[in-house]
Amino acid sequence: MKEDKSFEAVKQGFTDFMVKNNLRKTRERYAILESIYKHTGHFNAELLFNQMPKEYQVSLATVYNTLDLLQQCHLIVKHQFGEQGAQFEKTFGIAFHHHLVCTECGKIREFPDVNINTLIQKKKFPRFETTRYSLYVYGLCNKCIAQQKKLGKH
Repeated sequence: MKEDKSFEAVKQGFTDFMVKNNLRKTRERYAILESIYKHTGHFNAELLFNQMPKEYQVSLATVYNTLDLLQQCHLIVKHQFGEQGAQFEKTFGIAFHHHLVCTECGKIREFPDVNINTLIQKKKFPRFETTRYSLYVYGLCNKCIAQQKKLGKH
């Protein structure tokens, strides 16, 4: 991976988090972080584990433990899209977006919406301060709608 300034900032943020929490700064943790930031879109722990370069003898448990650490320092976010297993995505340098989830095929499509963002940011809740939010919209994608129409189910 080309060591650009944005990845260096991510790496430094992770280093600062580990130092602050007296955690070991292992090459495996940094390799996992780099693999995540090379990846585009959502991923799960098994996909990440299978894509790890062979020179790093990383166990699946190490991947899960590192994902937990990266969530704690807000470099990734965990999503639970319906019945699917946990999915993750990087957060650094990613524009805020929402998710459309097809309940038939499981396809996930991201969409930005400034109006929704503005409404949520302006919304005041009694005795509650919003720090972040997620929006998942469930339904059927065009492909599944067409398939259901073909089968006479829609």
